[in-house]
Amino acid sequence: MHLAHDPADPPAETIGFDDFLKVDIRVGRIIRVDPFPEARKPAFKLTIDFGKGVGVRRSSAQVAALYTPETLEGRLVAAVVNFPPRQIGKFMSEVLTLGFPDAEGRVVLFSPDAAVPLGARLF
Repeated sequence: MHLAHDPADPPAETIGFDDFLKVDIRVGRIIRVDPFPEARKPAFKLTIDFGKGVGVRRSSAQVAALYTPETLEGRLVAAVVNFPPRQIGKFMSEVLTLGFPDAEGRVVLFSPDAAVPLGARLF
């Protein structure tokens, strides 16, 4: 899923705070990175530990342009954990790992700039 928008676009339509709370964004630690050669765009299969409440989930992430398995493993990332699983080729992606496009459209991962507990929810 690629949702790139022009940074000059106006904000999306106004939503209520209750709508925001429906999106469950948690922090997790990447504990394993596997190649995903069959993906259409350069990607990795990530295994992410979100701690006791959410557990370990898997995600396909189109981040191979800027990251290597070595720079990803152990990294804290943010992900939407309450979307339904999505089949991507032969892989079932269970969470949506979040990032922003850089000037060339490559995905830059969204993560906290200090340590927080695994499973902490964004608010």
